Order: sequence, then C-alpha cells, then structure tokens
Amino acid sequence: MVVNYSKWDALELSDDSDIEVHPNVDKRSFIRAKQNQIHQQRFERRHQIDTYKYERLLNDGLLQRIDKLLASLREHAQQATTPGQNPDDFMMQALIDSTGDGADDEPPKPPPGVHTQTQEPRYSDMMASLIDQVKKDAGDKSQDWFETYVKGVEGHKTKVENLQAELQQKLAELEKEEGKKITSDSIHTGFSVSSVSKEKEKPKSAAKPKSETVEVLNPASLKRDGLSRMDSAGPSSGAEADVDEPVKSTSKAIEDNDDEEHIEPSELGKAFAKIKIGDYKQCLQFISANHEVVAERETDGLLVEGFNAQMDGKPDYAKQCIHQALLLQYCRSLGRDGVGLFFKRITTPGHQAQKVFQDDVNSTYARIRTRCAELAKEKASNPKSVETEQIQLHAVDPNTSIHINIPSASPTEDVEIKARNIFETFPPGLQRALESGELDRVNEVLGKMSVEEAEEVVEKLGEGGMLSVEEGVIDGTTEEGREKLKDLEERARQEKLAAETAAEDGAADDIQVAEVDD
Repeated sequence: MVVNYSKWDALELSDDSDIEVHPNVDKRSFIRAKQNQIHQQRFERRHQIDTYKYERLLNDGLLQRIDKLLASLREHAQQATTPGQNPDDFMMQALIDSTGDGADDEPPKPPPGVHTQTQEPRYSDMMASLIDQVKKDAGDKSQDWFETYVKGVEGHKTKVENLQAELQQKLAELEKEEGKKITSDSIHTGFSVSSVSKEKEKPKSAAKPKSETVEVLNPASLKRDGLSRMDSAGPSSGAEADVDEPVKSTSKAIEDNDDEEHIEPSELGKAFAKIKIGDYKQCLQFISANHEVVAERETDGLLVEGFNAQMDGKPDYAKQCIHQALLLQYCRSLGRDGVGLFFKRITTPGHQAQKVFQDDVNSTYARIRTRCAELAKEKASNPKSVETEQIQLHAVDPNTSIHINIPSASPTEDVEIKARNIFETFPPGLQRALESGELDRVNEVLGKMSVEEAEEVVEKLGEGGMLSVEEGVIDGTTEEGREKLKDLEERARQEKLAAETAAEDGAADDIQVAEVDD
C-alpha cells in the first residue's frame, strides 16, 4: 500500500530538525528568527486581508449612493433643460434626493487594527466631495452642463468599480497564500452531534393497601434462590406453623417487602424478551427508547424467566430470555456510550465480539438446561424428597417420654421471666400447640416449618426449659405392661452377665501377668 504524504506539504514549520545553517550561526537563534519571521508575515498578511475587506465594504456603500445620484439626475433631466436653471442648485437638490433621511450616513466601523490613524468621513461628505470634483472637472461650461455632470459622475463610478476589482484580486491572492499553509488557527471542529434519549417518566404506582404480616422466626426464609421458581412458591414455612389462623401467600408477603426480595422481570423486561434472537436493530431501538431496561434487576428477572420456561418445557423461549438477559448485561457493563458500538460489533460478520457473545449465551443456556434436567430427574425419582425433610421430637429411650412445661403467665423469678419471653416470641399456632401439652400437635407444627426454623425453635425450647424427659410408669396388670417388664428384666440380666464376664476376663489377665513376673 502506497502512503501519500503530500497532505503534510502544507505544514509550515519553523523548527525543522533537518535544517542546516552556517557554522558561525547559532542553530537555535536561526530557528527562533525564522519563527518570528513566519509569525510577522502571517500577521501582516492577515492585517492586509482585513483592510481590503473593509475598504471593499466602504466602496460598496459608496457605489450604492452614486447609483442613487445618477438615478436622481436622469429622473430630473427635463428640469435641467429649463431656461435659467442654476446647475449648482440642481446638483444640490439631486444630492439631497439621493441621500434620503441620512439614517445610514455613518460608515461601518473598521475591525481592530484597521484604519486606526484616520477616521472615515460620512457618506454625505464623500458624495459632496465627489460633486465638487465633478464641478471642478467640468469648468465653466455653460452649455450641456447636465451631460457633463452626468459623465463626470459616471467616470467616478467607473473608478470605484475598477478599484473594487483591484481590491478583489489582491484579496484573492492573499487568501490563497493564507490557505496554502496549515497552522494551529486552521484547526476547527468539523461537526459535532450529540443525542440524548430522555427516559420516559414512570407512572406513579398506587399506594399499596395495608395488610397483615405474619411474624416468622427466620425472616430470611422468605428469600429464595435466584433460580427458584417464583410461580410455584407456596406459603412460607413460618406462616404455615400458625395452623389455627389463615395466612396470606408468599407473593403477598413479598409485595409488602422491598422489590429486591422478588426477582421477576417487569413488563418492560418481558416485552424486551419477546424480541426474536438476531433482531439486533429492534433491540437497539428498544434500549434507546427505554434505557431503564438495562438495570441489573431486569437481567436477573430474565434469567429467572428463562429458568422457569426451561422447567415448563419451553426451550426456545428459555434460550431467548437468556440471550436477551446477557444482551442487557453486556450493554450495562459497557455504559451508555458503548451500547451503539457493541451492537455494531456483534452485527459485523466474523467479528470476535460476535463469537464471544454467542459462546457466552450457549454456555449459560447449557448450564441452565443441565440443572433443570437434574431437578426434573430428582423430582421424578423422589417427588417428596425435599418436602419430607423436617424436625420431629421423639424420646430416644422408649421407657421415657418428653414432657412439655409452659412458663407461668405471671413469672416472678428471672429464669421464669426469661422462659416466658422466649415463649411469647413463638408464633400463635406453636404457642397453642405447646399449651395443649400434646407432643403430636407440637410435631405437626414443627413439620410445617423449614429445617432451620424448626431447629431454632427446638433450641429455644431447650433454652427456656420447656422440654423435659421423664421415665414412664409401667402398668403390670396389662399384657403390654407385662411384656415391657419381661423385656426390662431380660435386658438387665444380659447387662449383669456382660459385666461379670468382663470382670472375670480382667482377673485372668492379672494372674497371667503375675506369673510372668515370677
């Protein structure tokens, strides 16, 4: 490829490092002198250009008044032929008619540095001098004075026009010389375009009505994993623990909390997800008109939407949601100014950015598809594996039972006050189950809680001394009682026999050790 360097010929340099000077001349001084010379010539040339432009402007105004004077003379040509007409009076009247009201009699102000030594006369003074010059040139010609005066004015007009042409020629030469070199003053902004997309005002959401909220032991249990199904979420375990009172669904509880706890795409995000894969032009238009869709919440919501769609058996829509979610993520990371460049790169065939983005979409969708398949397989093999995990209270020793102790409603001692405070923190349904004294009802409430909440409840029950283990009373008059007594006797006999055998073995070992010592 041949590089054309001719455009740099117009650069005007004053410190060329390749310059050669006489050995007796200091190179730096020579360069500085050349620089001053270039600046001086440039200043004088520009000053001369401004002077010629101003003089042409003055001459244009003077030509307009000369044309008016000639028009006034020709208009009153018949009066000039009237016997006894005074030429001086006639010319004065023509001058007054051509001047008008004199509103624009003052010449334009010169630019800075131009004609600073003299002050330009008014146009009326210029025209008066012109007429005096015409009279002087005409002399004492009494006959045909009118034609002589008209020709004299036309002669002055020709002189001014010739002067204008000469000034124009000189001005063109100076401007051509000025345009040959590229200087710092030649740098200018070619064009500048800025576009700001104003975000649409969001409609104010209506005030949410106050609703009852259920106090749970573990508020964090309302939060779900980022890829959990939002539409299949049932009541929270802490709410279900209150078996005697109806509770609201989790969706209502989440709506009462901040939006950060409910990962779901907005209507704007769902509309963006409906754009087909590959229609990047419509995607760019949508983002430019609705820039709030680039928020991180919309990206997370579309990922959840894609996960749910894959679980529902809609792989095409799931991949479309994943594609749009990653598209928003890339646009958000590049910033507002990088959105257009990003779309330009991914729409360019064979560009590396297109391959990177598509690989990211495919790998993300593959992970979600694999995870959904694992969940579906696990659910098919053991549909109640997750739901059956719970905490239950049972005595380890069959001869003992768990007894429930409810703290007094009017405690007096510090231990009782502490236990009562713990009891009052429990949900109402759990309180009623404990007050009933039935372990089955307590286990029923614990079974409806999550494992974390149930473990916390059991720990608080032990801390408050509300659970105690007591030995049971065996009724020997019944068949069941006699069987239990028989089992206990047999177990005691076996334990005694095992203890005696262990003692005999220990004595035998001691005898053998003594014989060895002897």
